[in-house]
Amino acid sequence: MTRGSKPTPEALVPVQQQFEQFRATHPPRSKLPEAFWATATELVKEHGLYTVAHALKLDYVGLKKRAGGSGPRRRKSASPRFVELIAPGPPKLDGECVIEFESTRGGKMRIQWKAATPPDWVGLLRAWRQTEA
Repeated sequence: MTRGSKPTPEALVPVQQQFEQFRATHPPRSKLPEAFWATATELVKEHGLYTVAHALKLDYVGLKKRAGGSGPRRRKSASPRFVELIAPGPPKLDGECVIEFESTRGGKMRIQWKAATPPDWVGLLRAWRQTEA
């Protein structure tokens, strides 16, 4: 058994032996009887497509066609196709705020405001640096 593989379910072991016996007594690539396929498709409903195809060494796609898409399905939760993200508004500031900048040349700038939204920091800093140069 390889790492990560699961053991064959007990219900599949006798069927697996029947398939192996058939293959041992018939030439390679012989067509499986319909009864074998019917048994396999019934097992798909209980154990799943991959488990049955792997255990019985059957073609996955061929078994899927014969099973008609039956079998336990792991349904994905209905994920939304469109999600709208609404950014929160600017932070509400209560009271007064004061910010002071000082350049390496000794220039100083003081910003004081009582508005609910802060000013454009980047624009103010750029404008101040341009006047300092």
